[in-house]
Amino acid sequence: MLEEDDVPYEQAILKNPNDLSPWLQYVEATQSRPLAFRAWVLERATAQMGRSYKLWKFYLDLRRQNIATISYYDHPEEFMAVNRLFEKAVVLLNKMPRIWIDYLEHLMRQPDVTAVRTTFDQALQSLPVSQHDRLWPMMLEFTQSANDKTAERIWHRYLEFDPLATEDYIELLIDRGFYQRASDQLIAILNSPHFISTKGRSSLQVLEELIELLVNHREIRGIDVEGAIKSAANRYPDQRGKLWVLLATYWIKRKQFDRARDVLEQGITSALTVRDFSEIFDSYVELEESIIAKLLEKEDPEHDTEVDRQMEAFEQLMDRRPFLVNDVLLRQDPNNVVEWEKRVGLWGDSIEQVVETYTKALETISPNHANGRLSQLWINYAKFYEQKCKDIATARIIFDKATKVPFKSVNELADIWIEWAEMELRADNFDRAIAVMEHATRGPKKSTIDFFDETKSPQERLHKSMKAWSFYLDLVESVGTLEQVQPLYERVFQLKIGTALTVINYASLLEQNEYFEESFKVFERGLEMFSYPIAFEIWNIYLNKAVQRQLGIERLRDLFEQALEQCPPNLSKPIYLMYGKLEEDRGLVRNAVKIYDRATKSVDGPSKLETYRYYISRVAENFGLPATRPIYQNAIDSLPDSDAKVVCDEFIDVEEKLGEVDRARALFGFASQFNDPQQAPFWTKWEEFEKKYGNEDTYKEMLRIKRSVQAQFETNLSYMASKMAKEAPMGFVTSTSQNTQQPPQQPDETTNPDQIDLDL
Repeated sequence: MLEEDDVPYEQAILKNPNDLSPWLQYVEATQSRPLAFRAWVLERATAQMGRSYKLWKFYLDLRRQNIATISYYDHPEEFMAVNRLFEKAVVLLNKMPRIWIDYLEHLMRQPDVTAVRTTFDQALQSLPVSQHDRLWPMMLEFTQSANDKTAERIWHRYLEFDPLATEDYIELLIDRGFYQRASDQLIAILNSPHFISTKGRSSLQVLEELIELLVNHREIRGIDVEGAIKSAANRYPDQRGKLWVLLATYWIKRKQFDRARDVLEQGITSALTVRDFSEIFDSYVELEESIIAKLLEKEDPEHDTEVDRQMEAFEQLMDRRPFLVNDVLLRQDPNNVVEWEKRVGLWGDSIEQVVETYTKALETISPNHANGRLSQLWINYAKFYEQKCKDIATARIIFDKATKVPFKSVNELADIWIEWAEMELRADNFDRAIAVMEHATRGPKKSTIDFFDETKSPQERLHKSMKAWSFYLDLVESVGTLEQVQPLYERVFQLKIGTALTVINYASLLEQNEYFEESFKVFERGLEMFSYPIAFEIWNIYLNKAVQRQLGIERLRDLFEQALEQCPPNLSKPIYLMYGKLEEDRGLVRNAVKIYDRATKSVDGPSKLETYRYYISRVAENFGLPATRPIYQNAIDSLPDSDAKVVCDEFIDVEEKLGEVDRARALFGFASQFNDPQQAPFWTKWEEFEKKYGNEDTYKEMLRIKRSVQAQFETNLSYMASKMAKEAPMGFVTSTSQNTQQPPQQPDETTNPDQIDLDL
């Protein structure tokens, strides 16, 4: 019923029935009135102003709020009444997306799926495409509760609106069991060059999903599964093992075990990596084990034969594994010598298979691309005939073929010839062995070929291989005569390929045959070929041999002077000592002393101290201890502090032996500058000396010097620590060890005032 407050609004409406403002004011004023009255006002308003979005929105919201807490099944008439209102509204306001959205939300509370779908179709037809994105999220959410067929249809339509949602569509198809359509969509994705995954998946991942779908759902038709998987394996070789196993699984699930075996067999014989092989082989083993297990479960005597056959096939498969792995590695690198050797070893004592493997290996491997020592494969092949087959004639044929192979290095070719000769030696064919090496080292009389010229074949450079010549020389020396060996050494010198060892061996051979002068001439020729440091070894042996031969002193002196002329200081010590010993042995001690003195001035490094010590020992033995004083003084002057400290210590012992206490004490004072008081041996020795020979004054003087030296060492240590701290990176402090004892009181003096100049 109308109230007094309603009269002004009613009068305003009567005056201007087509004016929206009075109606809106009236609706606003009735917010606190009963629902029925508010509905009566809005019903009149929407009837009068049928195209007013605001009035319809107020009215529809009011009616929806009224049934928000009730169920459709309890009050269906209420829901149907609201449905009729929405039907009127969308006819008048069909371009208003909010009205359609509210209507769809209202319908989704009711069980009539058809009404939802038809209304959604009407909304899409009424609204422009630019506003469809406001409807689709709600409909996609609706598909979660809709039946499978309805959900699929809605998603299929949505795909036309948003093609980027293909992957979500595929997920729904798989979840709802539409495997055929899912596979079709996956194939379409893979065939599209413009497809970009919204989920960040690669083409390989999409392909794997398709293949797993094909393998696990046999109801999918119209797709060549085997062709698709093999094509994928060729396209993605790094996934070959996994894809091959999936193909086998496809046939296993269809109970076609023979086809599964064929697939797995093809997989293990064509795998290119050990990883793929292992994956396929393990699946193969699992298949065979499962078949055997099922046969054993039946416990039917009629299946015993089949079980035995399956067990035998399984054992053969396991026995083949090492060969199959080897096949994989050889497919990766057919030039892998080591793998071919392993292949030979797998055959054990099967002569026919071993020979076949060697033959295939040598036909397959390219000498220029061989990975490993191809020569060793040829050698082992020949040894197989020699030792296993006892067929030395065939072994010779193999070696002969091997000598014509263009190996990567001359050393490999040399190994072939050497092994051939050694085989002849094992057969006691000494002349034949020599003939083999003579043929190997044969070359132009005046050869200009450079051994290191890689543009020349190994066969052209073999005659300059010192490896081949060394074996040839050793061979002829062991079974031939001097007359046979000499021309070979001369040929080596002519080719200018000899080493210091060649020179020494040739000279030693002549010496053994008592051709002493010829031996010395060989040494001379070797010294013309080599300079220091290689010449040092030749000189060392040459001089020893010359001294032992007791040549004239002048000739020997000339040899020693020649040896020392170009000798580096770090190598000269042994020659000087040998030279001095020669003079001593000939009774010319003073000459020897001069040589030792020269040595102390020429030798450098750690050898200098040792040379001085030897010099002192020889002078002491020949002239007595007093004569060593000048040598000690020179040593102290010329040696570094660390070595001078050692010499001082020994010099003190000499003076003490001679009873020269004052001189020894003076040496203690001089040597104190080299010895840190914290290092006990020197100072303990001085203290014992003073207790033995000194008095209270000399003992106090020793303590005073010790304090002075201690102060000097601490000053130097502080300076070094300060310097290191300045040079240290910012934020780091150089640590110094702390003395736990209280340091002695430092005197005013920082140096030893009584330090003496050792002018003895």
